[in-house]
Amino acid sequence: MGDFVAYPSKWRIVLLVIASPVGVVGSLWMVGLFGPIPSGHYPPEVYFVAGCVGIPFSGFCGLVCIKRFLDSGEQLRIGQGGVRVRAWSDQTIPWVEIINLTIWSYERQRMIVLHLRDPSLYPGRGTLGMMARANRALTGGDICISLTGSDRSFDEAMAAINQFKPQYRR
Repeated sequence: MGDFVAYPSKWRIVLLVIASPVGVVGSLWMVGLFGPIPSGHYPPEVYFVAGCVGIPFSGFCGLVCIKRFLDSGEQLRIGQGGVRVRAWSDQTIPWVEIINLTIWSYERQRMIVLHLRDPSLYPGRGTLGMMARANRALTGGDICISLTGSDRSFDEAMAAINQFKPQYRR
């Protein structure tokens, strides 16, 4: 069996691009642009702050998704030589440098989290590189791999990891 390779899924990315303006409108509603600030389980100030954060965040996510839509290159490769996450780096991270692999999930989203022996050898770039510290604080790992917007599934990626990663003796 050959390497596992994930490419962008155009139709899934279109759905994400459509969700972006919906998020912006929802955030504008939360700051009170369309009437009174919502009331509910939290004080109005919480909704206002969430809306203020949500407006640029949703817009930024939309721009990232548009960029991914225009990209047709491979996004993730898992093989005998290791793991290459194109959004992170052009380098393949050898299996011996991956000291642990965990799964982080929230709601129905799951991400593969790589824990590296020496993260400084594999510096991130782009959006993932900018978010590295936040992702590390949230997940405890060094590189987060999401299959959202790709043509392959989380379960397929995990099967490839289980196939290719060496079984180290402890």
